[in-house]
Amino acid sequence: MANKIQLKKGCDEMKKITPKAVCSFIPKREDEGYKNQYGKVLIIAGNEMYGGAAILAAEGSVYSGAGLTTLASHHVNRTSLHSRLPECMFIDYANRNQLKTLFASFDTILIGPGLGLDEEAHSLLELTLQNVAQHQNLIIDGDGITLYAKGDLQKPSCHLYFTPHAGEFERLKKLAPDYASMEEIQRTLDATIVLKGHRTKVITNADSWQNIYGSPAMATGGMGDMLAGIIAGLMKQTTNPLHGVLAGVFFHSYIGDILAKKKFIVLPTEISAALPTYLKIFSEMQED
Repeated sequence: MANKIQLKKGCDEMKKITPKAVCSFIPKREDEGYKNQYGKVLIIAGNEMYGGAAILAAEGSVYSGAGLTTLASHHVNRTSLHSRLPECMFIDYANRNQLKTLFASFDTILIGPGLGLDEEAHSLLELTLQNVAQHQNLIIDGDGITLYAKGDLQKPSCHLYFTPHAGEFERLKKLAPDYASMEEIQRTLDATIVLKGHRTKVITNADSWQNIYGSPAMATGGMGDMLAGIIAGLMKQTTNPLHGVLAGVFFHSYIGDILAKKKFIVLPTEISAALPTYLKIFSEMQED
């Protein structure tokens, strides 16, 4: 058992997300590189009460090196975002027509952090699922998972990713009631699952991966929002989106472990602040 979920493979059989593997995932930036080639990320998050979750996700995307990051959020969060993170663009998610028009311009869409569970949040998730294209990556996190788990929304045809903690996964797996193992549930959902925990697991159609880092010092509010944003920001920069997922999981906890050696708690913003430094280090460690 792992996180109270039966795994078809034992933990010892799962591939490990190691520093050596991650070195090959993070390419050096080309001299002629430009922002569009490093990914365009749309984050739909943050109602009037939980704007912090949206801003943390946006910060994760920006600090991971995404070329362009746009936050679609409740209008009350605009000033806070721009005062903290001027590198991120903003859309009032109440402007559904504008949001719908812009969907096609993004490589990766993240929805759910601090979104809430009300009718407006449900409408935003429904709009996203209806308009996301087959070639795009869609990450559903936080409240988005709870809404999706109700089972009354259409399944998108895009590349789908869920980033639940154990409680959210308990809701999500009700969409696959006849299956016991995480791999069977993953196949039914037809999505990559990032099961967050002390040793986060990543389950895909082909493989199962386990993170080897993580600290209880990271048990602070907003840590999952930051992780979702980092994953979104890395997806277009790595060789393939899965490598972005694995690298995001790795750096999030690897940096957390390093900071925890001198800190009783580690804040999400401390991880994002250190992230560009460690991405640089690992990009220069690749073997020729």
